[in-house]
Amino acid sequence: MLDNTYIISLGGSLIAPENGIDWKFLKKFKELIVKQIKDGKKFVIITGGGHIAREYIEAAGKATRLTNDDKDWLGIHTTRLNAHLIKTVFRKYAHPRINKNPNTKADLKKHFAKGEKIMVAAGWRPGWSTDYVATILAERLNVGIVINLSNIDYVYDKDPNKFKDAKKMKEASWKEFRKLVGNKWDPGLNAPFDPVASRNADELGLRVVIMNGKNLGNLGKYFNGEKFKGTVIE
Repeated sequence: MLDNTYIISLGGSLIAPENGIDWKFLKKFKELIVKQIKDGKKFVIITGGGHIAREYIEAAGKATRLTNDDKDWLGIHTTRLNAHLIKTVFRKYAHPRINKNPNTKADLKKHFAKGEKIMVAAGWRPGWSTDYVATILAERLNVGIVINLSNIDYVYDKDPNKFKDAKKMKEASWKEFRKLVGNKWDPGLNAPFDPVASRNADELGLRVVIMNGKNLGNLGKYFNGEKFKGTVIE
């Protein structure tokens, strides 16, 4: 097990929202992570595709008829572009190669073999989201917690944009959460933590913490063991 290691599934829409790459977020995120590194922590950061992936899929779909594989590969390559961006931001601390296959245990250890503090990972293959990659990496590295950074403060029992009586869930069992997200993976799906990843996390007994990545002060509170906003699923 990698001691004091945190796995972060970083939503692509935090990196590059609809109005372009958010360099201000990247700068603040770097400052927070570097501070935690200096306190002795290590990180695995898996980047999502987010809005850019959905733009590529939508544009391609207007030009031709897409298969699910087509959609997945567009998304995967978008996650890899975002991963290169994150690796560049953390050049001083990250292993120079992005992890694109979470299954090889010996290869994973190489990412920290020379004192590196960060592994940057991206999409793997069709049918598997970056949330799912995060759960595999958690299993391979024997890390029990995945932090999912998205654009929501909490998980709700129903869509708060559609239902005024939606209630936030500070804690949830995997049984409760999986009822909300279902069991089917779909390329471009926008869910707090995708169905296939949720099933794997449930089977592995992982704890997943979902919080708003835009609120980096809140993430700092989590790292410091303070009270924070977010939903804990286990």
